[in-house]
Amino acid sequence: MASTRKPVVEVRRSERRRRTVSAYRDGERVVVLIPNLFSRAEEREWVDRMLQRLEARDHRGRRSDLELVNRAARLAHRYYPDHPAAARPASVKWVDNQNGRWGSCTPTDRSIRISDRIMDMPEWVIDYVVLHELAHLIVPSHNATFWALVGRYPKAERARGYLEGVSAASGHAVHDD
Repeated sequence: MASTRKPVVEVRRSERRRRTVSAYRDGERVVVLIPNLFSRAEEREWVDRMLQRLEARDHRGRRSDLELVNRAARLAHRYYPDHPAAARPASVKWVDNQNGRWGSCTPTDRSIRISDRIMDMPEWVIDYVVLHELAHLIVPSHNATFWALVGRYPKAERARGYLEGVSAASGHAVHDD
């Protein structure tokens, strides 16, 4: 999420990285990946540049909760038409406090929360996370029936692999629910 205060920045240097620089948000901090060969001056320059890029991306690509609610409704209608009432959440919203999960669902109050860390991921990955949480409204556990519901999404395995790769690259284990 964009804010007026400067975020905590963690710089990770890599022997294998030669020219590329990348950055991503990890909760309240920003992780900047740079080549180990960079001087301290180059590091400062690139940290500032990457913070500006992330800020610009946040302003440009900010998604609304209303868009997320509409996405959930479209996905439920398409993939769970046999569960029209069960797959209808009471609320769906982006949250910035989920560092160990991509999304979460509370079946008792029918609320779904999606981590804002996935906002910039491909649409098909966001769809997978939303569908995963919608499936929890139908089946609260991760049993075979639940996974059969999630498996209706043709890109489910691909999206799971993508999310596992992001988790591995960030060095943090992220739960699948």
